[in-house]
Amino acid sequence: MVSFTSDNASGAAPEILRALTEASSGAAMPYGEDAITGRVASRLAEIFETKVAVFPVATGTAANSLALSVMVPPYGAVYCHETAHVHVDECGAPEFYTGGAKLVPLSGEHGKIDPQTFGEAIEGAGNVHAVQPAALSITQASEAGTVYTPTEIADLAEVARRHDLGLHMDGARFANALVAGNHSPAELTWKAGVEALSFGATKNGALGAEAVVLFKPALAETFAYRRKRGGHLLSKMRFLSAQLDAYLRDDLWLRNARHANAMAGRLGAGLAAITDVTLCHPVEANEIFARLPETMIAGLLEQGFAFYRWGAEARGEVRLVTSFDTDPKDVDAFLAAASGLAG
Repeated sequence: MVSFTSDNASGAAPEILRALTEASSGAAMPYGEDAITGRVASRLAEIFETKVAVFPVATGTAANSLALSVMVPPYGAVYCHETAHVHVDECGAPEFYTGGAKLVPLSGEHGKIDPQTFGEAIEGAGNVHAVQPAALSITQASEAGTVYTPTEIADLAEVARRHDLGLHMDGARFANALVAGNHSPAELTWKAGVEALSFGATKNGALGAEAVVLFKPALAETFAYRRKRGGHLLSKMRFLSAQLDAYLRDDLWLRNARHANAMAGRLGAGLAAITDVTLCHPVEANEIFARLPETMIAGLLEQGFAFYRWGAEARGEVRLVTSFDTDPKDVDAFLAAASGLAG
């Protein structure tokens, strides 16, 4: 089987596996008091060019939900794109961790929220009978595989600031978004107005490691307690942090993301050249959404290529995801098979 189902289906980077073996030697203080966890926090401060509070957690769901829990009261509203992972793929975890806050989905082309749409949604809320506007959560890269520019983020942040709302970024594919443009991590986050980032690593070569990076000091005041209460303060935190340490060392995270993006670009360009295939969104990171004839979809599946149908089956839309370990030969084999099934 050749899988383009998800970057969650990929293996783990050899550098990260070696780091775990190295971390298992000897004793270390538990609950994040070890040297490796401290090193990760220092490295992320260097990467983002500012003081940050860093909290490793095991899953992206925990990162998003715990980050929102320090930004939003139980009676608050979290605005997000209608396709956002926090809205459709986290089984109510954000609502649970915030104590009952409501997610308010917004529409937007190619997976991104428009400032005008966001502003209009806020203007229509706020009375005592409704949830109170509290935060905006954006996904970077978006669920459509597109990337917010620093200017686009800053425009959304300006609307949020005007209404005293916080800005959270779900960065499950932050590395892919970062290498897609010529911007620094700082420019793509706090310099544009982001206050809390869910920094992803699992989809880009880790076994299972994420981190909440808080740029606003006040948000960190209760986070440690919320993480403990939520079951994400690992006793042997060094094994979580060892993954992040190796991930950030020698720019492994950026190299992995560049390869995944390059494979997506190769796959997207090849598909766009095939008769009766239409790309649904610009290919900017490591996800491709395309509309294929049903006979082509069936033929590809029969030949052993794995991918997800997306949306209404009648539309013939599929999602293809590349990763740090995608083999170029597999991309070319998929394209050759698709070309053979065209027409």
